[in-house]
Amino acid sequence: MNVLFIADPMSAFKTYKDTTYVMMREMAKRGWQLAHTLSGELSVQQGLVVAQAAPFEFLGAKDDHDHSWFQNGDKIQTALKDFDAVIMRTDPPFDMQYLYATQFLTLAAEQGAKVFNSGQAMRDFNEKLAILNFSRFTAPTLVTTRSADVRAFLKEHGDIIVKPLDGMGGMGIFRLTWQDPNIGSILETLMQLDSRTIMAQRYIPEIADGDKRILIIGGEVVPYALARIPQNGETRGNLAAGGRGVAQELSEKDREIAETLAPELKRRGILLAGLDVIGSNLTEVNVTSPTGFQEIMKQKGFDVAAMFADAVEYWSKA
Repeated sequence: MNVLFIADPMSAFKTYKDTTYVMMREMAKRGWQLAHTLSGELSVQQGLVVAQAAPFEFLGAKDDHDHSWFQNGDKIQTALKDFDAVIMRTDPPFDMQYLYATQFLTLAAEQGAKVFNSGQAMRDFNEKLAILNFSRFTAPTLVTTRSADVRAFLKEHGDIIVKPLDGMGGMGIFRLTWQDPNIGSILETLMQLDSRTIMAQRYIPEIADGDKRILIIGGEVVPYALARIPQNGETRGNLAAGGRGVAQELSEKDREIAETLAPELKRRGILLAGLDVIGSNLTEVNVTSPTGFQEIMKQKGFDVAAMFADAVEYWSKA
């Protein structure tokens, strides 16, 4: 297998927790050829989608702070269709450059490239808005550009979460109560004077027990979730916001949600998805660069990276 990763600079990976790192490690262990490029190094030339791709040797990190875990070769301009698989792992935000990259990936797929996740899927599944397709599993939710709508929603529910549609890692998320003296300032900042669409959801108290990340790979549900538990005094459980990750078995409700979504995700060509569940409520469907592999692997001994590599190999030959 010859695999191209489209990802952020590898020298910046936190190898002790980075999911893309363990994907690469597993594939290198299998003897697969690996290459890396940035999303900004994709282009269309003479009608073909190509990348300035650097093949690299996986050396492995010696410790948690080792950034010399790979050795790059010279960049080679290569058509995406000439790789056995293309793995899109660039982190959000999902801005216009990200959108353009997904359009390149869709064109590459039409030319024969095997792209995971597909450009079409990443465009269709905004990670916040995707939950609207599965309303039976969600808390009361509002999507609007009008701050007056948010104020009415807050008055109805008394305690809400507001967040942008293009953030990651808990960025831009606020908890609002009716007594909060900063409601106006927060909404003005977040909604940019009613020119930016946001999502509001009723606050879910079970966040204290963790924001659970449930992984679905190749239409199959990983049997463990990663509960990201907020620090004291913090609303957000995201690991990037300081949350503590605790791997645990899926609850009956977790499994119901995951097994309901899995066939639809597979149908849409989404090889890897990360569902976010608080209590019994689905809050996000992550399809850009879902994480959580390493924590589950270390705490539960379940080889998520091997499951992912198996799925890549199977889907690339389908």
